Amino acid sequence: MLPDTDELAEVLLDLAVPHEDISELVRMGRRVTDDPELLRFLEASVEELVRDMGEVGAGVDLPELDWASGPLQRCFPAYVFVAALPHTRAHHRERGIPDDVSRRTLADLGRNMALHRRRYGLPGVNAPRWLTHHFRGELYQLGRLQFERTRHGERTGRMMASAGLDATPGTPCLNLHIPDFLGPLSAAACDRSLALAGEFFARHYPEEKYRAALCHSWLLDPQLKRYLPEDSHIVRFQERFRIAREDTEPADTEPVRFVFGNPDQPIDTLPRRTAVERAVGDHLRAGGHWYVGHGWFAW
Repeated sequence: MLPDTDELAEVLLDLAVPHEDISELVRMGRRVTDDPELLRFLEASVEELVRDMGEVGAGVDLPELDWASGPLQRCFPAYVFVAALPHTRAHHRERGIPDDVSRRTLADLGRNMALHRRRYGLPGVNAPRWLTHHFRGELYQLGRLQFERTRHGERTGRMMASAGLDATPGTPCLNLHIPDFLGPLSAAACDRSLALAGEFFARHYPEEKYRAALCHSWLLDPQLKRYLPEDSHIVRFQERFRIAREDTEPADTEPVRFVFGNPDQPIDTLPRRTAVERAVGDHLRAGGHWYVGHGWFAW
């Protein structure tokens, strides 16, 4: 199920796994392949991951390794994704997905391992459930943004229909995601991503007619406009969207997690080096709350 030692190191490098984690992953990989119990668990996990490959909304949830906590437990999802890689690449070839899009999409494994190390100082896979979308052909990175194939729920479907769009519950839509470590969220970069996505999905998923794109993110909290200049990248990104709905439940850990890396960092220790850091920290220190924003625009 796993490549041999030398090939495993090369595969991990292709998936952008942090260099400081590769040697340990290669060493532990031999333990996985030599232990019948771990190998059976790996096989079952891969089978679950690749079942109904390419279908949206399957809700795959990888089982958690019932093993003593430590580096093997934290890193085991990486072996699942590596073992599933031939299935993912076969699906990409069937759809004619360009190699560069495939490579940049699946490199999110390395990005999430870098996030885990930044947050905890240890090797591990951050949010493995999130990565199942990449390895099942549900999500693609196209330039600065990521685009997830999904379907309208009851609430958004009704809202789209009331706005005059040919979109009802269950019809296809795209969710936009903003990955870390890719520089500023500039208007030019977003324009390029949207243009790439328009061409990409028309060519590779012509049977799915997208009427709207949605985004669910703390970056769409309108309170940010009180702290950031009107020509800031975040404010200009917000202006692309129409408000879908407003949350009433605070989500203060969201901006802290994405801006500072650690959602549990005490508020009074948050740095103030950039305009966004000052906005997030000062608002919380003043007793305010942040909320996840929900926006959409016609595709």
